[in-house]
Formats: sequence, structure tokens, C-alpha cells
Amino acid sequence: MQILGVRLLGVNAETGWKLIISFIFILCVWLFSRGLRALTSHLWRDRSGKRIEFWTRQGIQLATALVEVIGILSIWFDNPSRLATFLGLFTAGLAFALQKVITAVAAYFVLLRGNTFNVGDRISMGGVRGDVISLGFIQTTIMEMGEPPPVQSDEPAIWVQARQYTGRVVTVTNDKIFEEPVYNYSREFPYIWEEMRIGVPYGADQARAERVLLDVARRHTT
Repeated sequence: MQILGVRLLGVNAETGWKLIISFIFILCVWLFSRGLRALTSHLWRDRSGKRIEFWTRQGIQLATALVEVIGILSIWFDNPSRLATFLGLFTAGLAFALQKVITAVAAYFVLLRGNTFNVGDRISMGGVRGDVISLGFIQTTIMEMGEPPPVQSDEPAIWVQARQYTGRVVTVTNDKIFEEPVYNYSREFPYIWEEMRIGVPYGADQARAERVLLDVARRHTT
């Protein structure tokens, strides 16, 4: 192909046709994956099915990415030797320029394999505490929650002094799991511990104070 007498390298009818096929292929795969995700959301709309929906959506995302990569490579590289050369140069440049991204993607597979958390779990990750909204290839989205007064001075600063949503949606890169621990408040135990300090004077009737506290606890937990 020539423009104003200048021949453009690699731009010809074959390249244009491959671009069109690639676009159509990606669009079809994307529409198919959207349909599967919509069907998943429809089948498991209740809270008890959130766990199944989460893992099903992750499987759909992985399958979609794999099909797109294989399809694009098949369209553009019909010669195995050219494909091997391209992959060698591409992976070398990718590893150098996108170290953090590669680490985040690797952490994504670690999260899936280790079953660290699911959507809806309350976690603390990368200095952010809240409920997990979604898990992507690179980032985890968390609905931030406030901190109680004893830890209000910790970073990052949070203005809500109670364990309720602050209104901020925070994205944390997945590579944080390699740098610091991830705290899951609801994975194995469906309740959240809450410590209440009630002062009892030394001269008070301790047995009566114990009975009063136990009566209140039974009244509000049964």
C-alpha cells in the first residue's frame, strides 16, 4: 500500500483482511462471554449462590482470554518459525517493561488456586479493609469500610469511625499478596468478632454483674 508515493511497510490487503477477521473474532468471543456471565448471574441470584457465581465468572474470564490469545495467534501467524521469533521478542520485552503487571497476573492465579477469598468476603489487603466486590486479572475491587477509634490513626486515613461502608470503592493490585498478609474475616467463620469493654468497679457485686451480662447476651442472641 502506498500513500503519496510512500510505501507503507507491512500494510497490504492481507493485513487489512486479518484486522477485520481479528475484530470480528474478538467481538464474537466477547459477546459470547457476556452472554455466559449474564446467564450465570440469572441462575445464581440469591446470596447462597454467590460463591458458585464467583468461580464460574472467573472460569469464563480465563477461558475467554485463552480463546482470544489462541485465536489471534492463529490468525496472524500461520508460520511456526515466525511465531516462535515473535514470542521470544515479545516475552523478553514484556518481562522487562511490565514487571508489576506480570506479578499481578501471577498473583491472580495464586488467589484462584489458594482460594484466599471470594466475592462478598470481608478482607484486609494492601492497607484497605472492606468487602470484596470483584476480582480481576490485575486488580481486586473492595468496598471500603471504616475503622474503629483505636485504629483511626493508621494509614490510610478513614473518616468513618465505625464498621460501615465509607462510600469509597478501592482497587488494590493483586501483587500485594506477595508483599504482605491478606486477612480474611469471613472465610471459615461466618461471624465477625466484636470486643466490648465494660468496666466493673472493684467494690461491685461481680457475680451479679456477670448474671446481668449473661442475661443481656442471651436476650439478644437467641
